[in-house]
Amino acid sequence: MRRTTIREFAKASLYNPVLIEGLPGLGMVGKIAVNYMIKQLQARKFAELYSPHFPYHVVVNKRGGIRLLRAEIYYWKSQGRGCDLILITGDSQAQTIDGQYEVASSILDFAEKYEVKRIITIGGYRSEDETPGVFCASNSEDFFKDALRAGAKPTPPGSPIVGLAGLLPGLTAFRGMEGLCILGKTKGYLPDPEAAKSVLEVIVRLLGIPLELKGLDKEIEKAKRLEGNLRGIEANRALRSTKIRKEEERRTSYIS
Repeated sequence: MRRTTIREFAKASLYNPVLIEGLPGLGMVGKIAVNYMIKQLQARKFAELYSPHFPYHVVVNKRGGIRLLRAEIYYWKSQGRGCDLILITGDSQAQTIDGQYEVASSILDFAEKYEVKRIITIGGYRSEDETPGVFCASNSEDFFKDALRAGAKPTPPGSPIVGLAGLLPGLTAFRGMEGLCILGKTKGYLPDPEAAKSVLEVIVRLLGIPLELKGLDKEIEKAKRLEGNLRGIEANRALRSTKIRKEEERRTSYIS
């Protein structure tokens, strides 16, 4: 494989589709959000994206089978209740600058094929503030205002948005599309379902999709317990380090 490839194994007839991307990134916010949408909406997979720019290892399943890293592409039909959706998530981001642009271009080519006019990317916004919050940025004033009305806040000026979360909406201007990046506030070092839920609350209001979000509450509680356990471990480690240091200082003082 020399270039990024999308294997399409089913056709979908979509009405005014909006493409939503959520690959792994800060706090896994995008991946958690899109995976949840796929599951709750019972979206159907119809394509897979493979790239030589993904990490060079394979995934092993429970039966010992292997597969390449990939992105998976799903669709959901609104049944006359609004726009249809194309949902993209996957195992990894591209690992090189050229790879990021190539994967982004392949996704935009695919979007053009389905006459997508609006693209939403989901990511994390690093912050130590534990208060949930959602930021947005766009190449379209109208799309940006829509996101603000849906509950997002403007992303602070000068903030870099790396990976596909930034590149896809940035490149949409060259394709005659509108691009919007929605970022959930997260500490970033653990998977953050609470940030993902905050982002999805904005998307539900923005697109009017029938998505119930209570299913994330259990995951949020699990994440909080895990973070609390890690804090306890770190506190115990710091306490032991302090005791060891004081003991070493006492011994040094005794010898001298």
